[in-house]
Amino acid sequence: MLKLFRYLRPYWWQVVALLLSTIVQVYTTLRLPALMADIINKGIVVGDTGYIWMTGLWMLGLALLSAVASLISSYFAARIGTNYARDIRRDIFMKIINFNSLEMKDFSTASLLTRTTNDVNQVQSVTIMMLSMMLRAPLFLIISVIMAISTAPDMSWIIVVGVAAILGSVIMIMSLVVPKFKIFQNLVDKVTLITRENLTGLRVVRAFNTEKVEKRKFGETNDALTKLLIFIDKILELQNPLINIIFNGTTLLCSWVGISLLTKDFAYLGNMTAFAQYATFVMMSFLMMSILFVMLPRANVSAHRINEVLDKVPKIHWREKTNGVPEKVASVEFKNVDFSYPGAAEKVLDNVSFKAVAGETTAFIGSTGSGKSTLINLVPRFYEATSGEVLVNGVLVGEYAKDDLIRRIGFVPQRGVLFSGTVKSNIKFGAPGASDAQVHKAARIAQAENFIEKLPKKYNAHIAQGGTNVSGGQKQRLSIARAICKNPDIFVFDDSFSALDMKTDAKLRAALKEVTAEAVVLIVAQRVSTIKDADQIVVLDNGRVVGKGRHLELLTCCKVYQEIVKSQLSDKEYAAELARATGEAVHGENVGKEKVASSKKEVRNARS
Repeated sequence: MLKLFRYLRPYWWQVVALLLSTIVQVYTTLRLPALMADIINKGIVVGDTGYIWMTGLWMLGLALLSAVASLISSYFAARIGTNYARDIRRDIFMKIINFNSLEMKDFSTASLLTRTTNDVNQVQSVTIMMLSMMLRAPLFLIISVIMAISTAPDMSWIIVVGVAAILGSVIMIMSLVVPKFKIFQNLVDKVTLITRENLTGLRVVRAFNTEKVEKRKFGETNDALTKLLIFIDKILELQNPLINIIFNGTTLLCSWVGISLLTKDFAYLGNMTAFAQYATFVMMSFLMMSILFVMLPRANVSAHRINEVLDKVPKIHWREKTNGVPEKVASVEFKNVDFSYPGAAEKVLDNVSFKAVAGETTAFIGSTGSGKSTLINLVPRFYEATSGEVLVNGVLVGEYAKDDLIRRIGFVPQRGVLFSGTVKSNIKFGAPGASDAQVHKAARIAQAENFIEKLPKKYNAHIAQGGTNVSGGQKQRLSIARAICKNPDIFVFDDSFSALDMKTDAKLRAALKEVTAEAVVLIVAQRVSTIKDADQIVVLDNGRVVGKGRHLELLTCCKVYQEIVKSQLSDKEYAAELARATGEAVHGENVGKEKVASSKKEVRNARS
């Protein structure tokens, strides 16, 4: 909790106003019992009506001032607490937004959601309570004890008994509930996780008819959370009857002792009345602090979870300004690049080298787990290469400012991601200033125009969160349109054509040439038909480059590529492709021989 108090600095003047109003409230409230004692001793007992009226009006004024001060302190406590929570949520969100893919794996999505919402709410509630009580309760306690002892010293031992009883009950309650708070937060994380998994994977659950299994999983966790909450609430609710017993017992004790003293001196009546009120204030102060001490451990668990996110040091550091001058002609180059996950024994990428230049398409293919997606994720620095160099436009990616690098790259992920809004807002996501003409052109190139025009509101049609109201192919086309609308130097397609049929795939790749003539195009694909016309195909196997060249060239010299092609074509089609590749190679060899013979003939003629 203490580490999070730094978020109170911008509101220091409001904290000062809160403290001043609290002091006024404490002073005015604690003056009332003393004035009441004076009314009894100097007014009622003596029969001085004028003194009673004058002191009564003074008490009324103090009560009104106390109410105003209480209102002001409550207002500032709520205002500071809500702004404090807003700032923490903002920083958590900004921290998460800047996490790279590896850092995101350190926290589950469900846990990050809980930390941003439930944990912040817990910290906010306790902070508001602390701001309200951190000065009020101690002041009430100290001044009430002094006033009580000075008013009726013979009865001061009653306060000691009452305070001891309250402390004993609080210690008992805390020892039972505090260990349960961390378990509670973990169960809330688990409930959020199961709920999120089932909502995002609802179709899969239904397709495999596992509703009962998922209901049982959720039910077990939900029941465990419910039982724990019931236990915590039972123990916390035990506090109310215990406090009532202690309060009522203290009041009865004050009355019994006070009445016995009144038999000796009736003028002691005012002092006894004031003492009873001061004793109540003392125990109320202890009660307020005890409630705070019960809630503080729970908030401390939440604060610790929040600080885990805020204190996470990003593994990727960006420069404030790009160091170097990027070349005007776009290019992407890998030089002896290795990559491995932290703690992993094996490399995901091993000594990868290639260069992709503007106006050409470079494709990556390989079996599942060969490192294709990891490789292209190094270009926008979603991951950092373990060793080697990754250059964009001739400058190391580590030398770029974040905005400068990302604006050069149009990235289309393997799974199309859409945001709640409209078709237009999703296409303009990476280029907010794009005109309607640019949006329409991007949609046309991405082969999305036809289905958009059929929507009720066309480009203003609503897109649900995650794009759940459009098909997988439509989602991919809108994601591709978003990258096109950005007009980047480098297009990165991470298996972004997988949900398209062969006809749409071919049309889209043909239309892409319109906007990629001066751009680098990097494509990860599983289908050979998607990449066979690429200018350069990089074949990966277990993180290593085992082949590099064009389609027909690789068919004659790369065994891994041959196996991939053979697995996707019929025997007849594969034989035709192989014959075509072999013929191309023979033709190239014959052309080479003819050139050599011609050259030799020219030399002989020159000699003669």
